[in-house]
Amino acid sequence: MAKRRKFSQEDRELVARRANGICEYCQMPENFNTDTFEMEHITALVHNGTNDLGNIAFSCSGCNGRKGIKRTASDPITWVEVPLYHPRNDNWEDHFQWTDDFLRLVGISPTGRATIEALELNREGCINLRMALVAFGTHPRIR
Repeated sequence: MAKRRKFSQEDRELVARRANGICEYCQMPENFNTDTFEMEHITALVHNGTNDLGNIAFSCSGCNGRKGIKRTASDPITWVEVPLYHPRNDNWEDHFQWTDDFLRLVGISPTGRATIEALELNREGCINLRMALVAFGTHPRIR
């Protein structure tokens, strides 16, 4: 198993830029969050993931904590175990869409639905922040 490494400020800035400053899971912007975002191993080191930046996602602490070392979750419609959304390998639009008011994510694939449930992407704090972002015209998907 690879050993967790401390990422440089340059690595962090590259990952943040690649993600446009938003959590690659819940889509919340870091500059409106109360916590600093984390460098999240998409495939955990315990599952033979690497420290390569291709295995790193820009993640809020809420999503990172809920994801932990999970790689799969159950689709709440079919109850089939499916892979979680992988920010480097998957296209976001193939798995998720916004409700018309931009407050909630909707899973449009088994992976999308399972990821929304497992990471609680529509948790109360996210919805509250999304309401404020919509009201101020700063929601990352409607700018």
